[in-house]
Amino acid sequence: MSADARGRYTIGIDFGTLSGRAVLVDVGTGEEVATSVYEYRNGVIDEVLPGTGQRLPPDFALQDPADYVRTVETTIPELVRSAGIRPEQVIGIGIDFTSCTMLPVRADGTPLCFLPEFAANPHAWVKLWKHHAAQDHANRLNAIARERGERFLARYGGKISSEWFFPKVWQILEEAPEVYAAADRLIEAADWIVWYLTGNETRNSTTAGYKAIWSKREGFPSRDFFAALDPRLTDVVDRKMSRRILPQGSLAGGLRPELAERVGLVPGTAVAVGNVDAHVAVPATTVVTPNKMVMVMGTSICHMVLGTEERLVEGMCGVVEDGILPGFFGYEAGQSAVGDIFAWYVEHGVPPAYHDEARRRGMGLHELLEAKASSLRPGESGLLALDWWNGNRSVLVDVDLTGMMLGMTLATRPEEIYRALIEATAFGTRVIMDAFEEKGVRIEEVYACGGLPDRNRLLMQIYADVTGREFRIARSANTPALGSAMFAAVAAGRERGGYDDIVEAADRMAGVRDQVYRPDGASHTVYTELYREYRLLHDYFGRGPNDVMKRLKALRARYRGSAATC
Repeated sequence: MSADARGRYTIGIDFGTLSGRAVLVDVGTGEEVATSVYEYRNGVIDEVLPGTGQRLPPDFALQDPADYVRTVETTIPELVRSAGIRPEQVIGIGIDFTSCTMLPVRADGTPLCFLPEFAANPHAWVKLWKHHAAQDHANRLNAIARERGERFLARYGGKISSEWFFPKVWQILEEAPEVYAAADRLIEAADWIVWYLTGNETRNSTTAGYKAIWSKREGFPSRDFFAALDPRLTDVVDRKMSRRILPQGSLAGGLRPELAERVGLVPGTAVAVGNVDAHVAVPATTVVTPNKMVMVMGTSICHMVLGTEERLVEGMCGVVEDGILPGFFGYEAGQSAVGDIFAWYVEHGVPPAYHDEARRRGMGLHELLEAKASSLRPGESGLLALDWWNGNRSVLVDVDLTGMMLGMTLATRPEEIYRALIEATAFGTRVIMDAFEEKGVRIEEVYACGGLPDRNRLLMQIYADVTGREFRIARSANTPALGSAMFAAVAAGRERGGYDDIVEAADRMAGVRDQVYRPDGASHTVYTELYREYRLLHDYFGRGPNDVMKRLKALRARYRGSAATC
């Protein structure tokens, strides 16, 4: 760090599922001087397309790119104003995004959904990470890749997810060929917002590596592979994407003058290439060495581990060389729904008496359920759940799986269900940890960050008890945004008051709390017994012996579809 780094700041913006969160960070200390949140006006678009009244098909999850623009133009001025700093003190901007979140655009970067002729076409909008309507395309892509013996499949745990880039591209081509034809570029939202900030189209190595089947050594899959999917996809990379892939921390360009004027910053302020929300959290939790798992715990969970060699792990989301930090193989796995499950239950499953009690006690429903569930012992409820309310990301990689609760009786109480749901997500994490260790990717320490560790002490203790591991908690409550601000300091570089690399930035800007969650031995023993039952259910419903979940989902789609046409 240069001598004048004190009094220098970077901005990190975390584009999440429901909102954009921005932080202004002191480059010298990592202090988060100001925070600003923009709640997306259109949120997750999964029922009706805005402005049209048009109902969306099942499993669609879209977003409005205008929400991303509004995030930038709302949060940055608020940060500068509330902190009372001079614009020239901000040396860099970094962003992270949920991924794979992608959209079709024109050659100048205009999203197709902004154009009147495409505004009513769902495929012209942003496909959010949890858009699962491309599952059929993922299934066919995987089958063709297996038939051809494509080596890339092993790097993604044996399956490409419907959440990833090319199943979504293929869905656009097949279901809306006019949108595919009009799209000059198909691009990750992380790269699109950087394009908006700088006027330069760039592609980052993290989303390319984990979501678009790119590797540092082999590049993208061959033209022959894409032709085997559909001849119209033969040149998809060269015609609608880019082979120029930039590593994390690279300088994407400077802030556009007209945008700088609107947000109150200096034109040319350094902007880092885009990144993935979970991945930027790794150095922001101080982790810059191998065999330490970082869990970003929120609506879903992402599990990241650094390694020194490439191992092939069942159901991982990917292993990418230099994918999380330079010099390491970055492993990612995940659970598709965690906080979303608890939110669903609180919104739809808690009886009025509990609402009344929460109001009388001046508590939120989550807080009340946590308090009541804390008095229960492991195994006391007789309940066991499968945590697949939004499918299974790792290790089964199957969005057609659904949730299940076993053991309910007429005496079952809401707090018992709430605790069983927490336990199920902890069991899902233990499956992932076991999968890594079975293939030689050791996990010696665990770090947690995100919204859940800040809000739910019971949950964190259950995770420690289920896994038998200690959990350390990141200092920042805005870890992805802090990580993006750290990469902004790297993009700015030492000459502007930043850092030479992310390890140096982590040493000065990241931290963990003193608080550590340690497993209780007696609870771990009971949970290990329950975990064996969880694994039996996991394999019975998830690996093919009983595909009832998929049959029920197909029935639902059939009869919902027929009802919609009546």
